[in-house]
Amino acid sequence: MTWMRGRRIGPLVAAMALALLLGFGLARGLQATDDLMTQLHMFGEVLNAVQGNYVDPPDNQKLIRGAIEGMLKTLDPHSIYLPPQRAERMDEDFRGEFSGIGINFDLRDNAIIVISPLEGTPAFRLGLRAGDRITAVNGKPLARGITNDDVFKLLRGPAGSMVDVTIEREGEPAPFDVSIERARIPIESIPYVYMIRPGIGYLRISRFSATTGRELEKALEDLHEQGMRSLVMDLRSNSGGLLVQAVDVLDQIMPSDRMLVYTRGRIPSANADYHSSDRPRIATDEPLIVLIDHGSASASEIVAGAVQDLDRGLVVGKNSFGKGLVQNQIPLGPGGSQGKLLLTIAKYYTPSGRLIQRPYAGKDDQAYRDEPYEEDVPPDSVLAKRPQFKTTSGRTVYGGGGIYPDIVLKDGPLLTRPQVDMIFKRACFPFAAHYVTVTHKGQKWTEASFGRDFTLSPDEWTGLRRTMTERGVSLSDSLWQADRDFVMRQLRADLVTAAGLGPMARYRVLVENDEQLNAALGLFPQASKLMSHSVAGPPKGVKRLRPVGERP
Repeated sequence: MTWMRGRRIGPLVAAMALALLLGFGLARGLQATDDLMTQLHMFGEVLNAVQGNYVDPPDNQKLIRGAIEGMLKTLDPHSIYLPPQRAERMDEDFRGEFSGIGINFDLRDNAIIVISPLEGTPAFRLGLRAGDRITAVNGKPLARGITNDDVFKLLRGPAGSMVDVTIEREGEPAPFDVSIERARIPIESIPYVYMIRPGIGYLRISRFSATTGRELEKALEDLHEQGMRSLVMDLRSNSGGLLVQAVDVLDQIMPSDRMLVYTRGRIPSANADYHSSDRPRIATDEPLIVLIDHGSASASEIVAGAVQDLDRGLVVGKNSFGKGLVQNQIPLGPGGSQGKLLLTIAKYYTPSGRLIQRPYAGKDDQAYRDEPYEEDVPPDSVLAKRPQFKTTSGRTVYGGGGIYPDIVLKDGPLLTRPQVDMIFKRACFPFAAHYVTVTHKGQKWTEASFGRDFTLSPDEWTGLRRTMTERGVSLSDSLWQADRDFVMRQLRADLVTAAGLGPMARYRVLVENDEQLNAALGLFPQASKLMSHSVAGPPKGVKRLRPVGERP
């Protein structure tokens, strides 16, 4: 009976695999060689043997997904299969919105802790506040060991639908219920935009989503209205996103008719040249500094590479990741119900012709992803072996291993273990929430309330230390004194959050001691000098192809 079952499955497996291959446009390959059919037949035989003879009943889904993932591992580190839930999260990130109630949260003691409601969202309008504990959703207590994904499933849903939450609030005698109507919540890809110093604008691009170009246009307009004459564009820890949005960003800071990036692949539709358009723009004359680090990858490197090749600005920081491959998003199953395939279809090249993809042959996935973090920049002996290219003004730049910065800026000292714990355990937040909502209830707060001169009384310092110990961060007397500036900065950031002053105010506190950023602010004389060579040379013809769904 077992053997008969295996025989019945065999033709079905072969037919499914053949349909999959044809779906990827490989029919000509099947006609051209018998080898692929032979390998496909062998795969069917192995699957039949497992189905019919393995000691325990096999899980078909795991078998097929394992085969798919194993196949993709033979290609490159960036061709991957995304299960439906991961594919949905990625789509949300790159759409630039989701439907939910609008809170930043933490999980603690089997409750959802509200860190802050997002301004303008349902949670904000209904008065949820920092420190609120959500203990039940739709009348059901939260499950023990609840995860972030569990929270997303509970609180997110179609816009207009309702969700009931039970809240415990310090100072209230009993829990109370709130009915919240879900709404569309924007996910900003440029969350921080402000004048960091007189005349100097700052913006941080966290990802390249469908809304990045529009967000940048508004950000530049706002900064110009505030008197911006120079710009810092921070791409640190930006792992990439949509290629067309990287092109849009470049199009807003480059003069017309310049090559920005081009892609080349095996299929004709993967080949495209991207040039700047003749759109009206307001940000082509300011000295520009682009900050990168090892986490800057893909679309970030497209932007940094074009800025460097065209001498539009200084690229500073640490060597970028080195991802020069373009993936196409291929939904699997009806409506993408079975996930999504991210398949590499092209390589991208900067205006000078650089391919910045790091070598990956012979490396396992973890080693490949860890490699960029081993050193700030490659040594001269490594650079000497890489392909060399010239920028518009004749400066030497390198391919084959990410973007090497024009000026290397090292990080500050590595965080100590207690400092890491303070951040990830949000050790100061309970104290901050109590300070704002109970100790000083009703007080009107501004960002200046928690400026650099903010202090605590000796009793308050003792209370903060006790709270941090309860959160699992215990410091010796000597460390408590040595880390006092760090502790105070984390506390001020949490106080700003608890007071509802917004993520921008929190961010400004946290980057006060950012050594890379502070060093970059002193480099505008060099950036201004470089502007004299910016994007010189004959213009290129405008040709703006936009392949749908491509994602570097």
